[in-house]
Amino acid sequence: MAGVIEELGGIATRKALLQHADRVDVDRALAAGEIVAAARGRYALPVTDEAVRLAHAMSGVLSLTSAALHHGWEVKTSPDKPHILVPTKRKVSPDLRSAVHLHRGDLLAEEISGIATSREVTLQQCMRSLPFDEALSVADSALRHGEPPATLRRIAVTARGPGARQVRRVADAADGDAANPFESTLRAVSRDVPGLHVQAQRLVVTRRFTARPDLVDVDLGVILEADSFEWHGDRAALRRDAKRYNLLVIDGWIVLRFAWEDVMFEQDYVRDVLVAAVAFVHRRRKAWGCTCGAA
Repeated sequence: MAGVIEELGGIATRKALLQHADRVDVDRALAAGEIVAAARGRYALPVTDEAVRLAHAMSGVLSLTSAALHHGWEVKTSPDKPHILVPTKRKVSPDLRSAVHLHRGDLLAEEISGIATSREVTLQQCMRSLPFDEALSVADSALRHGEPPATLRRIAVTARGPGARQVRRVADAADGDAANPFESTLRAVSRDVPGLHVQAQRLVVTRRFTARPDLVDVDLGVILEADSFEWHGDRAALRRDAKRYNLLVIDGWIVLRFAWEDVMFEQDYVRDVLVAAVAFVHRRRKAWGCTCGAA
């Protein structure tokens, strides 16, 4: 069950968990401490719950991805240890220091929300300090859960100093239509591929049916699917998607399917496939004397 939550972004609703496991398994994992109740109907990994206790013990606040999880936002990778921010001059005992990723900084009262950095400060820190794919996952999650796009624009406009360029890049790329961090990470990788411009959850209308794939480049006629257990929990779901992919292919689309493990841990492979796909489209168009997309 912990692995399910990890793939869902470190936090998940009961409904999402029940798409992959029955009620007995979820309740058993909860009773065994494999997962914890982060809020009503939402579950997280034990490290998320432990983070609050450690932040209190250090008179600090959750920051970065620990703060993002506290705000209910999914992340690409749950932190192995909590990210805790303490005032610059606060002394921290060696045992507490070893239990967390310790950060120092002085915040104003309005920059703190309970036991965590405020939503805007959390976004600002994540967008500036995390790798691009992790930062984009947090920004997408924040938008998906109702954070106004104006917040990201404000952070981008006011960003100065180290990391400011990435802050603006993340703000420009963020998309609340992204379904989860898996999809966000795949989109982050795609942005490093020249000539590829994908959109999240774009409606595709074919001669036979309509679909809303994970990522779509309409001009190139390329579809990227983040294939997860969440949607292939049974044979019926697998069969339904196989039919959908086949119909898209015979309608002229190139459909590329990527597993969670490859997108998260083998990004060079994913990038190489995407580069090759773009090259293939251009070779095919040259051979056919065509400049149009699939749709």
